[in-house]
Amino acid sequence: MWIDDSASELAAQLVQRMRLKLLCGALRQVTRLGALRLKLILSVWAVGTLLGSLPMASAESGPDFEVWREACARLPKNRVLGGRLPPRALLPLPRFASVSAVLDAYFSGATNGPLSQTGTWVGESPSPGFFDVARSWHGNPRTAFEPFVQKRLVPPGSQVLLQGDLHGDIHSLLAVLGRLQERGLLKGFQITDPRFYMAFLGDYTDRGVYGVEVIYTLLRLQLANPGRVLLIRGNHEDISLVSRYGFLAEGQAKYGADFDAAKVVRFHDFLPVAVYLGTGDAVVQLCHGGVEPGFDPRPLLQSDRTNAFQRIVELKQQVYLATKPAWAQNDAAAGAEAAKWFRDFRPQSPISPSVIGFMWNDFTVFSGETAFANNPERASIYGKAAVTHILQTQSAPTTRVHGVIRAHQHSGVPNPIMRRLMASRGAFRHWQETAEPAGDRFEASSLETGASRPIPEGSVWTLNVSPDSVYGQGNGFTFATVVILQIAPAFADWRLSMDTVEVPVK
Repeated sequence: MWIDDSASELAAQLVQRMRLKLLCGALRQVTRLGALRLKLILSVWAVGTLLGSLPMASAESGPDFEVWREACARLPKNRVLGGRLPPRALLPLPRFASVSAVLDAYFSGATNGPLSQTGTWVGESPSPGFFDVARSWHGNPRTAFEPFVQKRLVPPGSQVLLQGDLHGDIHSLLAVLGRLQERGLLKGFQITDPRFYMAFLGDYTDRGVYGVEVIYTLLRLQLANPGRVLLIRGNHEDISLVSRYGFLAEGQAKYGADFDAAKVVRFHDFLPVAVYLGTGDAVVQLCHGGVEPGFDPRPLLQSDRTNAFQRIVELKQQVYLATKPAWAQNDAAAGAEAAKWFRDFRPQSPISPSVIGFMWNDFTVFSGETAFANNPERASIYGKAAVTHILQTQSAPTTRVHGVIRAHQHSGVPNPIMRRLMASRGAFRHWQETAEPAGDRFEASSLETGASRPIPEGSVWTLNVSPDSVYGQGNGFTFATVVILQIAPAFADWRLSMDTVEVPVK
């Protein structure tokens, strides 16, 4: 059980006294106990030291940030492990109870905070079953899948940290949080600057063996900073993917029968699939995947609330295609392809009867590419003309959607977008070039690489994936990307500030 701060300090003092007594006792007994008994005493002292390195705190906090970072620093990198799990003795959360306690605190906030208030929902509110954390739509025909989006307005002058895919890379996440400590924006898990916010763009687990530690860290951040840390749902925040790409196997291997998979994946349902973030009459769409032409966010954007939600009850892609014929701007092939793949449907899961575009869709790299194409094994791919039209038609009279900032579009081998992500310091703006140069060679000087960049109207930005991953290994990069969105009163003055943190991967 956890104890309060004063008791924690007393406990730390007692542990220190016990260490000294054990050491002194060991020295006094050297001659008469012999080497074997001395070794045993020193082993007990070492255990006391290890236990003392994880002081207990309140139920809401757990180990403080420095202790947590130190414990995680002992973990071998994903690249070293090659998919294997670290030794159980190194796990910073040796019992699932620690994870469970943080999830309970998270569920309490989700079911008693803004999400649970009827006035914060535009249109249909969630069903009562949505807030019953003991129930799930997974395999339960009486419980519906209820995805939603969020509008979040912040004051002018705010800064919002944005980070892309983590995929079980705890070292990169903690390196980024360490940089924020250095800059005075965080003290431990607590945000210190009232103008600072954080948004994580999904894919927290799978393909790396520290998904548990990543989720724990993100939930600690959110619990310490209600309303200031946004967690967005990616395509891997889905039971069908975590059961295939490693996370459930990771949890079961670490905790055995104690691992409550249903409880862990239930938290996905309280994450928005997109956030319209901004101030006044200007927002950008934050998401993991891409645009979703079947969704109409205008009722949400016209809401006078600074923090509001809207359910995705039905996606009307065919209706959009029929009523907005100019969306492909005379690209007949794109229109024919869209007619083949667009459908009107009620989402039954993130991938059925079709994928939710906010979680899955991609974008073309070059401005000369088609307005729309479909990759049957992945998702739809949108070009510049289509995105421009979709953002215009989804803007409300009172609030304009100026662009998209997302992650997701990564490869484990060099390809056009991965080469440009690396050349662009981890944040690539699409459509800077007309076409791929011959022989896959390009001049990095043709791309934006500055530390501060404007956000052109209708632009789409992809943020890089963390480096201690199959993506970092396959593409040979070792830096984590820190992007801070600077929000000004006028959208023309908004900027993206770039920073990179080197992450040792050996």
